[in-house]
Amino acid sequence: MPPVSKFKRFDVRPLLRSGASPLSQVLTRAHALPAGEGLLIIAPFLPSPLVERLGAEGFASKLERGQGADWLVYFWRAGD
Repeated sequence: MPPVSKFKRFDVRPLLRSGASPLSQVLTRAHALPAGEGLLIIAPFLPSPLVERLGAEGFASKLERGQGADWLVYFWRAGD
């Protein structure tokens, strides 16, 4: 796992509150990550399908409980 300082933060809660799906933006950001960097997703629920999808595409992940019902999900390319 890269150092936490190398993770780009993406809070998807505002998009979800507005009724929009953040999936395409998450995938775009994840696929654009350079080696040694990661993506931190802040979500109001555990995004299990996203973890499974990115895992199948070669990304490792780490899950943490945030405040309240929020989740922090760290993604990085496996092997970085």
